[in-house]
Amino acid sequence: MRALRLRNLASLLIALALATVPACEAQEHASNTQTLPEAPQPQKQAFAEILSAEPCLTRNSGATMAATASVRALAASGLGVVSPNAGETAVTTTLCVPHMPMVNWYARFLNGPEVKPLTPEQKGYLALHNLLDPFNLLTIFGEAGIAVAVNSHSGYGPGLHGWGNYAGVSFTQDMTGEFFGTFLIPSVMHQDPHYHRLPKASIKRRIFHATAQIVWTQGDDGRGMLNYADLGGFAIDGAIGNLYVPGQRTDFRSSASRYGIALATAPIDNYVTEFLPDVARRIHVQVVIIQRIINQVARTGNTE
Repeated sequence: MRALRLRNLASLLIALALATVPACEAQEHASNTQTLPEAPQPQKQAFAEILSAEPCLTRNSGATMAATASVRALAASGLGVVSPNAGETAVTTTLCVPHMPMVNWYARFLNGPEVKPLTPEQKGYLALHNLLDPFNLLTIFGEAGIAVAVNSHSGYGPGLHGWGNYAGVSFTQDMTGEFFGTFLIPSVMHQDPHYHRLPKASIKRRIFHATAQIVWTQGDDGRGMLNYADLGGFAIDGAIGNLYVPGQRTDFRSSASRYGIALATAPIDNYVTEFLPDVARRIHVQVVIIQRIINQVARTGNTE
């Protein structure tokens, strides 16, 4: 943030220097011709650029505060994930660069994925990108804090220790889901892990399309196929979760119930992906975080 302020100060000094150049030239011209020059035009463009950097300054400051608080909380939890001294200094995070166009975070939903098959390496990269998405991580940490604050007697424990346990379990669930649902199963079965929107279809058609995608989706060759990633991936996620999720019942009936709930709530992600760009265009805000919140709540909402 200090570097950002120095850049803004440098821009201001350059603007002032540019503003004084015409005056100096006018003074020299006046001494030669003994006539008064016209008043120099104000240099408005440089100041407009400085003002346009303010949204970036606010975002970068907020991101830095969130990153510092998260790292410091992990250090204070005593889990050994980070150094005990981590977070004592600001963890600088830059979301946007001044004087550059603002990033449109939901632009990737507007036209859908490119119509071309992904290689296994690209599917693995997509899974890693989804897992480490900043909105996904912030949602995990935020939901963990709320859940532990509401119920401090859960299997995760109270305080920072419980918060760390909850966040770790949620992150592990996300990692397992992305590994099997986005990388491994789609690579083996040649399934396209993307969701393909129908922006020009009717509302009923789009709702049906988003719902049916859980069972019938698209292959790498563009043809329809069973959605093995969801139908098989949810079962694998549930079986692995039985091994480490605290306080979770592992009998067949409970596991089957969680599998059914996962399938029933899976279309929510598709609904958000299908209709989020339409909402975003109308209200002109970056609301892609809504998708991450709904995904996380649907994924971890039932632990009984």
